[in-house]
Amino acid sequence: MLPTLRAAVNSLKGPLGLRSLQTTASRAHDSLFVHRDTPEDNPDIPFEFSADNKKRVEAILAIYPEGHKRAAMIPLLDLAQRQYGWLPISAMHHVADILKLPKMRVYEVATFYTMFMRKPTGKYHLQVCTTTPCWLRGSNEILDTIKKNLGLEVGETSSDKLFTISEVECLGACVNAPMVQINDDYYAALVLDCLQEDLTVQDTEEILADLKAGRKPKPGPRSGRYAAEPIGEPTSLKGEPPAAGFGVRADL
Repeated sequence: MLPTLRAAVNSLKGPLGLRSLQTTASRAHDSLFVHRDTPEDNPDIPFEFSADNKKRVEAILAIYPEGHKRAAMIPLLDLAQRQYGWLPISAMHHVADILKLPKMRVYEVATFYTMFMRKPTGKYHLQVCTTTPCWLRGSNEILDTIKKNLGLEVGETSSDKLFTISEVECLGACVNAPMVQINDDYYAALVLDCLQEDLTVQDTEEILADLKAGRKPKPGPRSGRYAAEPIGEPTSLKGEPPAAGFGVRADL
């Protein structure tokens, strides 16, 4: 054995022989990226847009000029998902036929964007953001409360097809963290500060109770603010903005 190779091998040896490599566990996403035929999702299940949605399809296609109709793919997939409740393979094929595209082009889009649900989804899709700002404000407690209340894990759907839980990346409401998206609505600012974690659980359970009873909770912040303004009085930009030219050299 060459000296350099022998030295490399010896460097891997420990008291018990070859040293094992330390790796971290890969985290699986709850979205489906590779299709497998199932009784509820296979090409033999027909899909057609409803009469009203056919008119919407025509309106969407009219936005795009000839030669660029394929740009309507995402709006059409979204429309199909809203009609069906999730996005089956037959709906993807139907969109491909409408746009006169190879089916693979539609697969590429539908499996790239996590907003497209590739398996049966409950009436209420609970998307819990656990990215850093929400995590720092207690998103783990939010997620644990939802899982315990519904008896579900991330990626699972309740037997009554009412709830599905997903753990998602940033939903763009960091200033109101932690936040949950339920279908199209945001429910944010469940915590006023780190000393009120009990309020977090209470608010979350109130939202779930409303959904179970068929009531729609009022979307938006739960902390009393209107949107994403700071809690309390403003700390900056309190006065009127200066006039045009303020601070500019006189000779310019």
